Amino acid sequence: MGAPFERIDPSGPEIPIIVEVPHAGLELEARFLEPLSAPARAIARDADLYVDALYQDAPAVGATVLACRVSRYVIDVNRAESDVDGEVVEGGRADIRMQHGLVWRTTGDGEQALNRRLTSFELEERLALVWRPYHRELASIIERKRSLFGVAVVLAAHSMPSVERGLAAARSRTGRSDQGPSEPRADVVPGTRGRKSAAAKFIDGVETHARASGWSVRHDDPYAGGFTTQRYGRPSDCVHAVQVELARRLYLDEGALRPLQTFPQVRDWCRSLVARMGALAISSP
Repeated sequence: MGAPFERIDPSGPEIPIIVEVPHAGLELEARFLEPLSAPARAIARDADLYVDALYQDAPAVGATVLACRVSRYVIDVNRAESDVDGEVVEGGRADIRMQHGLVWRTTGDGEQALNRRLTSFELEERLALVWRPYHRELASIIERKRSLFGVAVVLAAHSMPSVERGLAAARSRTGRSDQGPSEPRADVVPGTRGRKSAAAKFIDGVETHARASGWSVRHDDPYAGGFTTQRYGRPSDCVHAVQVELARRLYLDEGALRPLQTFPQVRDWCRSLVARMGALAISSP
């Protein structure tokens, strides 16, 4: 197996920003396919499609990019190593129920993702091949930035369905519509664990940048930040982490899974967001 991630170093003057893209990958080696029952459409729909391309200009403005190339259906690098659903791995704790834990039990549409439980060996293999190398690399990049600049800022780059898909899928299966239409999500959701994972200037900087484009913002709803934000966001140690969720309607045809004509504008927004965060990071408190 090749490297499960791609690291792209700055091509312009370096800034203290790391763009971390954990969910854009689609790679699935043959060894991981046998227990998988998730349909191909789910593998694509549950990936953060093209988010790596949205941030491809980040190195030009001085950021380091770390992008996982492996599908989250192998292992989700934005979950803790202990987030193991008891129904997913043989011998797992029965009291832990996480449909979307370290290894997903169901798809984003609520379908079964696995046709059997994984063995403990299979889980350990995935941790050793993907999860641990990824986080060793991310931690190394963070420490290097902090040693160079005295501060490091992780932008955890994600995208989200524009409306709650699980609810819509359940209504489709049951024919029920008594709960009314799904509420559209905000255009941008900064996730910071209740404003705990980053200083206010970075959190507010994301919001200001989004509103300048006329986009709506809702903090921590429905995503308050995953494992990366929780683990690495330590403002007291000069490490800040903000999970940035973009509603896919901004750049993607969510049915056809193809970029919209607005893709270049959203890509420009991402580039200028990285530059803005870099300027904030090197400015005085």
